[in-house]
Amino acid sequence: MKDLNSIHLNGLRAVEATGRLGSLQAAADELGVTIGAVSQQIIKTEKQLGRILFERSPRGLVATPFGESFLPSLTSGFEVLDQAVASARRRDETILTISVAPVFAARWLVHRLDRFTEKHPDIRLRIDATTALVNLESAGVDIGIRVGAGDWPGVKAELLLAQEVFPVCSPAIAEKLKEPADILKIPAIIDGHSTLSWEMWLREVGLSGEQMVTRHVFNDASLCLDAAIAGQGVMLAWQTLAAYSLIEKRLVMPFPLRAATGFAHYFVTPPSRRETKTVLAFKQWVRDEIAGSMRRLGFE
Repeated sequence: MKDLNSIHLNGLRAVEATGRLGSLQAAADELGVTIGAVSQQIIKTEKQLGRILFERSPRGLVATPFGESFLPSLTSGFEVLDQAVASARRRDETILTISVAPVFAARWLVHRLDRFTEKHPDIRLRIDATTALVNLESAGVDIGIRVGAGDWPGVKAELLLAQEVFPVCSPAIAEKLKEPADILKIPAIIDGHSTLSWEMWLREVGLSGEQMVTRHVFNDASLCLDAAIAGQGVMLAWQTLAAYSLIEKRLVMPFPLRAATGFAHYFVTPPSRRETKTVLAFKQWVRDEIAGSMRRLGFE
C-alpha cells in the first residue's frame, strides 16, 4: 500500500464525498467540516495525485473524465472501510445507550421505565443524562433526545414533539387565578438558565409587555418544578417537564392557553449508523408514551 501512503486519507474522503453527493455543501455536511475545508482537501489531493479530478464552473464542481473513472473505485474502497469499521463497532443490541437532558430523564423518562421494561424485557437501557451536546459517534450513544431547532451538525434529527409553554402552579394557587391577568400578582419561579421567557405566553393571552413578579431564581428546571409543587409561585413549563406532575394532580394548569416556542423535541441518531430494531422499538415506545400523556392532558 505504498501508493496510498503518499495521499492523505482526509483528502480522499473529501473527494469521494463531493463526487458521490454532487456538491461541496453536501460533502461538508456529511463530513462535519466547512465548505472551504472540503475545497482545500480536494486541491491538495489533486496535487498529490498529479491529476485534476474536478473542473470549476459557475454550476459548481464537475468531474473531469479522469475523475469520472476514478471516483467509483474510491467509493467502493470507502464502502469496504465503512463496513469494516461498522463490524468492529457492532455492540450488544440488547443494550441501548440513550443521551438525554437530566430534566427530561428525571421528569419524564424515569416515571415510565417500568412500562418500557414490561413491553421490551429483553432490552436494557443505559441512560446518559447530560446537558452537553455530546458527539453521538464517539460517545457510543445509540439515540438521543434534544430540544432545539433540529439543525445540529453531525446528527440525523427526527421531529418528536413541538415544544409549547404554559403556566403551572399548585392547586391552592390556581384557585386565586380567575383570568390570565391575575397571574401578574403571583410570584414567578424563574429558571435562570432557560432561554424561554414569560413574554411568549403573555403575548398569547394579550398581556404582551407586562412584567411578572420574580421571587426565586433557580439554575435548574427540575428545581423550579419542585418549587411550583411546593406552592412557591407559578412556573412557565412545557409538556415533557410538567406532564407527570399534571397527571398526578400535584400541579395544575390554571389556564388552557399554550404558546409555541419555535423549538421542538427531536430524536437524534448518528447519521452513519443504521437504526437497529432496539432503537426503532425505543423510538416507537417514546412516541406512544408521549401521545398517551398528551391525550390525558387534553393537548391534542
